[in-house]
Amino acid sequence: MSPSADAAAPASTSGPPLAPLIAAQLNFLLSNPSLPVKVRTWSTHFCPTIPFPPLTPSLRGRLQVGQIWSGCRNGRYADRFTLAIPFCLDYVYWDFLYNALYPKVAPDVVFGPGDEEFQPLVDYDDAGNGDKSCLAQWDFCDPRGLLNLVEELRLLYIEYQKKQVAEVDDTRLKFEVDTVLAKEGIEVCMVPLTDRPDEVKFAVPLLDLDLKQLVPGCPWKFPQKIHLQAIFPVSRSYSSVSSAPRLKLISTPEMKSFFSVDAVKLPAWVDGMCMAEYILALEDDLNNQVVEASASIGSRRRFIEALAPAFGRPLEADPILCRNATVLSISGIFTFLVHFIIPLQFPRQQPILTLQSCQHCNSQGIPITSSQINDYPWSPRWDPTEMVERIYDFLADECQNFKKFCSDGVPQTNRRSSTDRVALISL
Repeated sequence: MSPSADAAAPASTSGPPLAPLIAAQLNFLLSNPSLPVKVRTWSTHFCPTIPFPPLTPSLRGRLQVGQIWSGCRNGRYADRFTLAIPFCLDYVYWDFLYNALYPKVAPDVVFGPGDEEFQPLVDYDDAGNGDKSCLAQWDFCDPRGLLNLVEELRLLYIEYQKKQVAEVDDTRLKFEVDTVLAKEGIEVCMVPLTDRPDEVKFAVPLLDLDLKQLVPGCPWKFPQKIHLQAIFPVSRSYSSVSSAPRLKLISTPEMKSFFSVDAVKLPAWVDGMCMAEYILALEDDLNNQVVEASASIGSRRRFIEALAPAFGRPLEADPILCRNATVLSISGIFTFLVHFIIPLQFPRQQPILTLQSCQHCNSQGIPITSSQINDYPWSPRWDPTEMVERIYDFLADECQNFKKFCSDGVPQTNRRSSTDRVALISL
């Protein structure tokens, strides 16, 4: 979303910093984990007097270089910015316009194109609830002011979009809305298109589970969620057989290290099925897979523990999700590392091995590593001890190929025969 027409052009990253009172409110908003808002532009001179708080890893990934600018061409401070507000598995972009000369006054808000009918304050006043808005009790000394305003407007925008969808002249969509919108946390929006019929997008939260209890010690600072995205075409003509919606599972990025929704095979959408019915079937299947993913952590942990008797204690290992480990091995005078990448589908899928020499570097001074290895003997029915022993025997031969590769600088070719085996020394 671009700035309003009467605003000055966005300042560059070397432009003026935000006014201190305004910066304090934006700092508080961005450091609050309840609402993952991001700024479209970021100034390196954010605030001269109020330090920017340390950002969590999740917030660092959500911030983008975007628009912070001043309403005056030669203003001492910037006083307006564009925020990306999370909504319906996407973002809407709103401009927040303060006045650096009067920073104690609440900001104006410019909503995105297509939302001209969204007038939350007018609706509040018509309903006689104007005094309930946070703007009615605006306190410039309270750093929570901007956060409260964004949360209030976002909730009103969710209700506005629900009303927009409810007015669509589509019998099937009206039925879906009536049966699904009662589910807590669901969001829905219109998707206007120019080259084909408009669409309606549903964002449905799935699995009311506390994933932190399934993964003790996990570093997640934000609640981890899985959503079903369902997109229905708007059809104004009656059809006895409605087309199936486009379906997709979406999760928070951090959750992919524990459970990959990309690997989930969605149940088929049967003719005549409604979304409420589909969600029940999907949640049952998804719940079983999430529990299985939690159990897989224990299997990966036992595999890592089994490395010690054969290879020696790992130099490093993932203690929470147990996705990787590294051991040090010696064959004669050749010393090398073995990196294990353990997949989420372990033990159905075997670990991926990478060898790294401790004695050879390439022309850039980087230690030489092998290509990824996963063609060694493996069976998911073996116990962890046997899995590790088979890998150990395999590497007794493979390390000689890797040593030759490091010394000659040529690709690995034929593996050595079992009569040419050199034993590994565990550390």
